[in-house]
Amino acid sequence: MSDDHHTQRLAEPVPPAGRLEVQNPFDLKPIASVDTLDRRGVEAALATAHALFRERDAWLSAHERGAILHRTAAAMQRDADRLAALIAREGGKPLVDAQVEVARAIDGVHNCAEVLRSDGGREVPMTASAAAAGRLAFTTHEPIGPVVAISAFNHPLNLIVHQVGPAVAAGCPVVVKPAEDTPLSCFAFIDLLREAGLPAGWAQALVTDGPETAEVLATDPRVAFLSFIGSARVGWHLRSRLAPGTRCALEHGGAAPVLVDGDMDPADVVPALAKGGFYHAGQVCVSVQRVFAPRSLAEPLAQALAEAAAALRVDDPSLADTAVGPLIRPAEVDRIDDWVRTALSGRARLLAGGEPLGRTCYAPTVLFDPPADARVSRQEIFGPVICVYPYDDADSAIAAANDLPFAFQAAIFTHSLDFALHAAQRLDASAVMVNDHTAFRTDWMPFAGLRESGLGTGGIPYSFADMRTEKLIVFKS
Repeated sequence: MSDDHHTQRLAEPVPPAGRLEVQNPFDLKPIASVDTLDRRGVEAALATAHALFRERDAWLSAHERGAILHRTAAAMQRDADRLAALIAREGGKPLVDAQVEVARAIDGVHNCAEVLRSDGGREVPMTASAAAAGRLAFTTHEPIGPVVAISAFNHPLNLIVHQVGPAVAAGCPVVVKPAEDTPLSCFAFIDLLREAGLPAGWAQALVTDGPETAEVLATDPRVAFLSFIGSARVGWHLRSRLAPGTRCALEHGGAAPVLVDGDMDPADVVPALAKGGFYHAGQVCVSVQRVFAPRSLAEPLAQALAEAAAALRVDDPSLADTAVGPLIRPAEVDRIDDWVRTALSGRARLLAGGEPLGRTCYAPTVLFDPPADARVSRQEIFGPVICVYPYDDADSAIAAANDLPFAFQAAIFTHSLDFALHAAQRLDASAVMVNDHTAFRTDWMPFAGLRESGLGTGGIPYSFADMRTEKLIVFKS
């Protein structure tokens, strides 16, 4: 057991229910231990959040919240190297990508402060009706109430910023439960918020002693808004159990499709596909997974992608030149290998990878034309595997791309405006990238999973809007 021990970040600490060991996912060595909390801890956190929200005179003003957020971003910049190393150690993300995540998270905290300046109320016209004459009506915004955020492991700092930052900006007390695999980045962010002047009760963090306790946290009637990032199975279950009146946003995943036009040179497509598919070992909810290319181009494209995959260094994520790190748990290595081998027992051809590299890593893998009913074709693999499928006409490829219960982000590679517009209008997706990979995003753009991929719209300004209510005030003269 590591000597680095972390307690919960509650306003009023309670006795722990147990202790969780946090491991480095590359070498499986313990790096820290974290207290877990049972229902008593959940009750303490929610009671604090509820009491703060009900005491309106204790609400922080918008300018106070903005200043706290800007000071937090400055402290994150000061600690950027420490935060990047923490992401790499607990989450297995290669250091170069962890540094990018920290930079994004810092910018995201600034974004949380900036939305306070740009999203005011509105006048509701009263002069259009004789019955409304002599009145002035306008809207203002108020915090929706206590927010509970349940987060995922794959971006252990930036996802927390996306869930906690808008709540702070909106003036909502927030209780966040990070992923059990990666709680340390969350705790670090909460500590920096408090260092910047946020009173402890406005942002609390805890790790529960099991899924039942996490469900109690999410479904308590005092929760006004649930922000969930994680598996569809858990997310839809929690939504079905929410208390009446609780709003929510769910972000799950998909099996992102890419449609390549016949006018493309593989050399112009492969770098983006490799980045979008193998970044963070494919553990991204909009990672490139299914690539559709014309029959004449598909195999040369797949071979070039295989060469790019074979050239990636898979190693310790703390090393500067590591391109692909570990899966979050050894069980994920076994699952991915099983999916790949099952596809190979069908008609799929293995062009690169296809094997575990030790207990914790999986070789970047390219499969050519796996069966349409294989799990690699129909479910989110959440690993470093890209499948390439030949097509005879674009509309049949679009139909195959759409033939899943998921719809999130998609991509098109083409030099033809007509092809781009035709495909973009027909792909089932909330966002379509043209000549870029499916995993591109900025943190202020809408980010929405459709169908089983999620509910609501992420992105900092959109989460901020979700965490506020609009109040109409009418004056009669």
